[in-house]
Amino acid sequence: MQFLVNHTRVEFIRGDITRQDTEAIVNAANSSLLGGGGVDGAIHQAGGPQILEECKKIIARQGGCSTGQAVITSGGDLPARYVIHTVGPVWHGGGHNEAALLRDAYCNSLQLAQVKGIKSIAFPSISTGVYSYPIKQAAAIAVAAVREFAGNNELPGLIRFVLFSNRDLVVYQATWEEATGSR
Repeated sequence: MQFLVNHTRVEFIRGDITRQDTEAIVNAANSSLLGGGGVDGAIHQAGGPQILEECKKIIARQGGCSTGQAVITSGGDLPARYVIHTVGPVWHGGGHNEAALLRDAYCNSLQLAQVKGIKSIAFPSISTGVYSYPIKQAAAIAVAAVREFAGNNELPGLIRFVLFSNRDLVVYQATWEEATGSR
């Protein structure tokens, strides 16, 4: 399923983020940037040791990545040229600024992509795995952030949501349709 916002094509697919042919993929990283489980572990494993080595240089320079912020490395052995690592919030019931931090994770990733001139980017569902963010609330934040960014910017020209399960794909698509009134 795809939609056009300003000059940006927004797509929703079920798939494996490590196999995306976009110029950049987004890693739902942890603040240490040293790899972990879920999307983070899959990206580090598929991308090879080069990504970890570049993350270690970022750690030496700035001490990791704070929640809501984003950093970039090469894609190592991945089809994507770059990996944008962003740290989403852990869900603590919604009263600990989680929504703003999740929005920041999407917006800062898109801003970094734009600064680097990246034309296509793929996002996972940030914070909805081991960080336990409720999928419907996370999808609403992700969709709103992408719609706003795409409406005000020309790059990236393709923003793809890559959802791991059919259930998550349906939630993201329904959220987009509800927010935009489109089908």
